[in-house]
Amino acid sequence: MITGGANGIGAACAHRFASEGAKLAVIDRDKVGLDRCLAEIPAERIYSFTGDCTDPEALKEFYVGATQRFGPVDILINNVGQSGRERAGPFHLSNEDVWRFVLEVSLLCSMRLSRLVCSSMRERGGRIINISSDAALAGDEGLVDYAAAKMGVIGFTRALARELAPFRTTVNAVAPGAIRTKAHDQMPKETIERIIQTTPVGFVGIPDDVAAAVAFLASDEARYITGQTLLVDGGRWML
Repeated sequence: MITGGANGIGAACAHRFASEGAKLAVIDRDKVGLDRCLAEIPAERIYSFTGDCTDPEALKEFYVGATQRFGPVDILINNVGQSGRERAGPFHLSNEDVWRFVLEVSLLCSMRLSRLVCSSMRERGGRIINISSDAALAGDEGLVDYAAAKMGVIGFTRALARELAPFRTTVNAVAPGAIRTKAHDQMPKETIERIIQTTPVGFVGIPDDVAAAVAFLASDEARYITGQTLLVDGGRWML
């Protein structure tokens, strides 16, 4: 089950798991992008849902439809999230409406869908992977609300991991740095250059780099890893 799966990291995760034979339930409000993402995957292995992840009722409908189609969820990837983008800026000029949107899409969506899958995972075991951001740890200027929301994802991951560990369910976070996505390509050139200069490997990653980390944490090989945050950021922030 993947949120925000039409583009970028979510789409890369969908393709990675499809290549390993998984059945996919994917939600995104971008129907065109969702159809394009899933076009080459056999229809019998897809449950596609067009909806806004900030709408609790849409998430419930997505969850019910997916579980009716395929049964209980084994792996949940809480990918959806974003900064204020064109509305982002210095905190003293920021708008509370933007804070609330960023918190809603970047933190509360993950909490809501995780709660929906928790009961069955307590019975059967499973994997929850939450997408955070290295902005939570680096504290990037102009992204106070986003950094707060994504650090919230890390705290949520740790606490839920402790609750679910006795039930053979692991909960981990992946924190990407600069990844070349549609949103990233909308950033000013000078911003991208600054990011590259502060990234030790000297280049921007691609969504497949993140999908590989997610696939590992979802695998049996990661059964002894829980409550952790794996940075995929070219060394920009080192724990």
